[in-house]
Amino acid sequence: MPLEIERKFLLGDGPLPPAVATEPIEQGYLAVTDTGTEVRVRRIAGRCVLGVKHGHGELSRVEVELPLTESEFDDLWPATAGARLVKTRHSVPVRDTLAFVDVYEQELSGLRTVEVEFPSEEAARAFAPPRWFGPEITGDKRYRNRRLATEGLGPLAP
Repeated sequence: MPLEIERKFLLGDGPLPPAVATEPIEQGYLAVTDTGTEVRVRRIAGRCVLGVKHGHGELSRVEVELPLTESEFDDLWPATAGARLVKTRHSVPVRDTLAFVDVYEQELSGLRTVEVEFPSEEAARAFAPPRWFGPEITGDKRYRNRRLATEGLGPLAP
């Protein structure tokens, strides 16, 4: 079973180290359940995917992504009205992995987060974030993308 194991942080105030890649992301949610299941579509720099995540784990959840054609994405996108977000993802090297810095746009403008994915929960727990990371928000449901897409920042405005 494919697992997503990650930790998430707010971005600190210092300058962002150079990125090795920058990609625009459009993301919309087709379904979100109280049991932790979410179904979303994404366009990442022109590549389209259908993603399903499941679970309430703080560090890890099941994640499956399937490719979509541009036409399939366009057919599904209207069903995500009211549950969308737009961001730019910067891939920044951190030691032997990549950190994904997400700079949110439109209604979420001003929010900047950092995610790091790991091969195991042990590696995730052992990770020491660099100084340019801000406070850790792993497990903070207020910062889950599905919540941000459906409810916005609300009182979380930075």
